[in-house]
Amino acid sequence: MTSKLRHARIALALCTTLAASAALADNAPFTMGLWGDMPYAKASDSPFIPALIADMNASDIAFSMYDGDIKDGSSECTDAIYDDAMTMFNSLKAPVLYVPGDNEWTDCHRTNNGGWDNLERLDHLRKTLFGKLGTLGQASMDVERQGAPGEKFAENVRVSKNGAMFVGLNIPGSNNNLVADDAACTKKSARTPEQCAADNAEYQERDAANTAWLKASFAAAKAKGDKGVMIVIQADPGFDVPETEDDDESRLPGKEGYAAFLDTLIAETEAFDGQVVLVHGDTHFFKIDKPLPDASHMLANFTRVQTFGSPNIHWIKVDVDAATRDVFTFHPMIVKANATKSLSR
Repeated sequence: MTSKLRHARIALALCTTLAASAALADNAPFTMGLWGDMPYAKASDSPFIPALIADMNASDIAFSMYDGDIKDGSSECTDAIYDDAMTMFNSLKAPVLYVPGDNEWTDCHRTNNGGWDNLERLDHLRKTLFGKLGTLGQASMDVERQGAPGEKFAENVRVSKNGAMFVGLNIPGSNNNLVADDAACTKKSARTPEQCAADNAEYQERDAANTAWLKASFAAAKAKGDKGVMIVIQADPGFDVPETEDDDESRLPGKEGYAAFLDTLIAETEAFDGQVVLVHGDTHFFKIDKPLPDASHMLANFTRVQTFGSPNIHWIKVDVDAATRDVFTFHPMIVKANATKSLSR
């Protein structure tokens, strides 16, 4: 063998080794965090937030996702609420991807919330907490957003990392801001009929945008070869129905606002070879199950995760490893300093 040929073979072997190492690095395992539905003033949560933040900051998470409700449902939607949330998020060392909840915009029309115009509050929310590119937190990460900073749908986000796609969608509680009838329009509310009509127009536009973003995110995950997709929203879209019910949960009374999203989620999950996880808050009980489409027809590659929420000031650590069978593994992180909070109430 000539010296030139030997060198060529060594160079080829080295390139092959480097390429393999790069491929492994691209899918290297990592961890991320899930939290939301806190702090609630009515539950006196604020003194317990520093311990939660310290616990998350002491971990090795690459980033976290917060699934909505930066305040409780019976306090006013003042500007200070959004400023306080910004301060909380920016106390995290790792990047934070924030998904809006109903308490900070959808429900602001309620009299006990101050009778605000909830669409004005949505606009304010977008301009304050989504007014720049990137993420919240002390560190930043590159993400894709559906809208320009501060504009419509700036809150819808996605990022692919090491073989997994993470998607955030503005799908809040209170029926996704769909006003089902006149009674729903005026119940405990300062809304006018004109404002309710505007809410329904907003719902239609955002629901279409959410569906488009969800489909595009699955397409991007397939193109990248991602093995898992995690979707984070705030609303519980009807999963709290007893598991023995045969009704289609996406079309239960009061849940019509989630029908298109759930139909799309089921279709995209069925067409995806990897694992799909839907994360939400809203009802505040830590839970992991497989509720779609119903108890008799389990969608095997779909998992629902419900995060902790007030008065339980804890979080979930997620191990992400695209080489494993389930891709996502969930660990409830009980903050020791907060463990007795619920018992003392």
